[in-house]
Amino acid sequence: MSTPPSHSGAGDGRVGGAADLAVSGLTVEYSSGGYAARPVDGFDLDVPDGQLVLLRGASGCGKTTVLSVLAGILTPAAGTVRFGDIDVTSLKGQTLTEYRRHTVGVVFQAFNLVPSLSASENVQVPLRSAGVRGGEARKRAEVLLEEVGLTDRMEHRPGDLSGGQQQRVAIARALAHDPPLILADEPTAHLDYIQVEGVLRLLRSLAGPGRIVVVATHDERLSPLADRVIAMTPMAAGDERAPETHTLGSGEVVFEQGDEGHLVYVVDDGEVEIVRKLVDGGEEVLSRMGPGTYFGELAPLFGLRRSATARTTLPTTLTAYTIRTFREHNKDVWG
Repeated sequence: MSTPPSHSGAGDGRVGGAADLAVSGLTVEYSSGGYAARPVDGFDLDVPDGQLVLLRGASGCGKTTVLSVLAGILTPAAGTVRFGDIDVTSLKGQTLTEYRRHTVGVVFQAFNLVPSLSASENVQVPLRSAGVRGGEARKRAEVLLEEVGLTDRMEHRPGDLSGGQQQRVAIARALAHDPPLILADEPTAHLDYIQVEGVLRLLRSLAGPGRIVVVATHDERLSPLADRVIAMTPMAAGDERAPETHTLGSGEVVFEQGDEGHLVYVVDDGEVEIVRKLVDGGEEVLSRMGPGTYFGELAPLFGLRRSATARTTLPTTLTAYTIRTFREHNKDVWG
């Protein structure tokens, strides 16, 4: 890995010298089929210079969304992202372009290589689009492809490369401008076990003084290589907890859309309505749950956030179960 260059100040979207990453209160909200979805809600993250950090969790938990904000591709509804002396969330126009070009490098899950170009030409693309002359761009591509172990594959097109080799080209391309922040989205998703080892070692080698690497993944094989692992999938809590009975008045909220979900609820008496927030600020009633019915099982079962809000419409008695205790006590409805 070559030493990251010393960049100029924050005014042009570039970071100067070693930098820490600080994310505070990050919230992202968007429309999904007419509903208001909030995949990231109040997310905080602090990463010192030189670290490799994993954002780990199941699909849909917000890993890629966080990377998109860090990359300056997505604007959050709330919160801040600072990298060194740059307030990423306030960048606009040319300063945002300079940040994307010189400060951050992105490794995409599906490689995103141009099929008609050679490995060398793919690495040259961000250099040439930034105005780097042909000869200089070719030399830089050669250096980077040598660093990722592809000296003998520089003139091969993506179709003639293995998945692991294509990912190495994608990593070399992300390093074109020697950025101090590297973001990788599921970098091992399309690789078999033989190809994974080399990519894992390469990702580990990228993090060091002057560079932070943030990887979004569900692949547990990366965990031993990381300085920190951030679990973005809500973890089931209190698995040994005994069932608990709750008595609620009319109009009380059981859980909110976007909350972490650990428990399954059975309606003993009364009624609960399940509602989903709409983009215009309104809401839609999805269902009403009466005595003997249960709700809220998908979030704890799959490690997801709540996709809707549950609230009572009458004075209601509920029993709350963990997944394990629900299965034990309700085998007649869910074997």
